[in-house]
Amino acid sequence: MLIPRLGDEPGAPFPPSSEALDEPNGLLAGGGDLSSQRLLNAYRRGIFPWYSEDSPILWWSPAPRCVLYPQNVYISSRTRRRFNTGRYRLSVNRAFPEVIRACAEPRPGDHGTWITPGMEQAYIDLHGMGHAHSLEVWTEGKLAGGIYGIAIGSAFFGESMFSGQADGSKIALIALCKLLTRARIGLLDCQVSNPHLIRMGAVEIDRERFESELSRAVCGPDRFAKVAAALDFEHRW
Repeated sequence: MLIPRLGDEPGAPFPPSSEALDEPNGLLAGGGDLSSQRLLNAYRRGIFPWYSEDSPILWWSPAPRCVLYPQNVYISSRTRRRFNTGRYRLSVNRAFPEVIRACAEPRPGDHGTWITPGMEQAYIDLHGMGHAHSLEVWTEGKLAGGIYGIAIGSAFFGESMFSGQADGSKIALIALCKLLTRARIGLLDCQVSNPHLIRMGAVEIDRERFESELSRAVCGPDRFAKVAAALDFEHRW
């Protein structure tokens, strides 16, 4: 399997997404680095890194694309009742390193993680620059769940989420969608679908539609940071 190798310069161009492989779905290129410039260039085009620690950096643009329109997030009765007990507190960007490290912990049955130390540091660097954000769910002073991703214009690129307690990741995703809706961010990129995301309201769209919506979303000013700085979550859903 031969794929293009990216140039060494952080601004080196990516191949057209139309050249992404069908199998494995979306594999587009290899090599390069995880510099902030390269990562932001990639996300603006709907491309993201995903690889294991024993492989070179791989870049992906899968089709169909899994997205969640924030206003359509599904809140089950059980999750609503659990949140409305008042046990949970929400925050943004209070514990970004802790969230990404919790997301990097292998899930039951997994033999490793795709969030390598290099990936972890790259996103922490983006967080320091104001591009990467986390949303935390707390109970009794401890992290019960969280989610992190990249904000560009009126798009948010979800990278990973975790649950430390029952429904922790669900509450994090719902809270993020409520915050995105308030910020008038209409596109949450979930990359690849899974049953959990579909149950939460995510849908799959074709490449042409995704890239059309994305190109409009990333060309405007960043809407997330200002709303996150003035955080005022509803206390009940």
